[in-house]
Amino acid sequence: MLIDSHCHLNHKGVVEDQAAVLDRARAAGIGAFLNISTMRSEWEAVIATAERHADVWATVGIHPHEADDHQDLGEAALLAASAHPKVVGLGEGGLDYYYDHSDRQVQQDVFRTHIRAARETGLPLVIHTRDAEEDTARILEEEMAMGAFPALIHCFTASADFGRRMLDLGLTISLSGIVTFKSAKDLQGFAAEIPEDRLLVETDSPWLAPVPHRGKTCEPAFTADTARFVAGLRGVTPEALAEQTTANFYRLFAKAVRA
Repeated sequence: MLIDSHCHLNHKGVVEDQAAVLDRARAAGIGAFLNISTMRSEWEAVIATAERHADVWATVGIHPHEADDHQDLGEAALLAASAHPKVVGLGEGGLDYYYDHSDRQVQQDVFRTHIRAARETGLPLVIHTRDAEEDTARILEEEMAMGAFPALIHCFTASADFGRRMLDLGLTISLSGIVTFKSAKDLQGFAAEIPEDRLLVETDSPWLAPVPHRGKTCEPAFTADTARFVAGLRGVTPEALAEQTTANFYRLFAKAVRA
C-alpha cells in the first residue's frame, strides 16, 4: 500500500470526477490520501471530502499565494478547524518567492502563524517553499529554537544543502513526480540520500504528473509511478519503499488512523 501524502481532491481537474479518481487510485494500490487545503474558503469542502471517505484525511491552512487575503488569520482559526477528527495536519503554508503573489513579509507572518499552531496542536505542518530557501530555513531554525514542532517539506525541489538543513531540524521530505523528470538530476541525487524514516511520496495532484504521464492531469493513482522511480534511485524494491513510506506517514500524521 502507498499513501498520496499531498493531493488536492477539491481542485479543478480532480473534483469534477472525484469519486472515480479515488477509485482509480485505490485500484493502483493507493491506500490513503491527504487532501490539502490552500485557503480558508475551501476548508469546509476539503474536510467534507475526508468525511465521506474513510481513507481520506485533511489539512487546514493557507498557501503562501493566498497570504495577502489572510493577513488577519490568527492561530485561533487554525486551532478551531484542526480540532476536527479528520484534520490531521496544518497547511500547506510557507513561502513562495517565484510568483510573489503575496507580499513577502505577509507570507512570513502567516507562515509563523502556522508554525505556532503546529507547536500548540502537535499536528505536522505541511510546508511549501519555492525560491525562498534562505528565508524558509531561517524562519524554521528560529522557530525550532523556541520549541520543536513536526513538519515536512512537500514537493521537495530545493538544493541538497537546504534539504540537509531541513533534515537536521527533524523535518520529513516528500517527493513528487518532479523527481522523475529528466531535468531533475540534482533532485534525484538527493532523493537517494534521504534517510528511509524521513521520506514520503506524493502527487500534488492535479499538478506535476510524473513520467510516463507528463502533460496529463495528475491523479493520486500516479503516486505509484513516482514511488517505483524513487525505489529505483534508492536501490530498494517498490514494495519495501511502499511499506516504509506508509509507516512514515502514520508516524508523522499520528492523528490519522489506518482505514
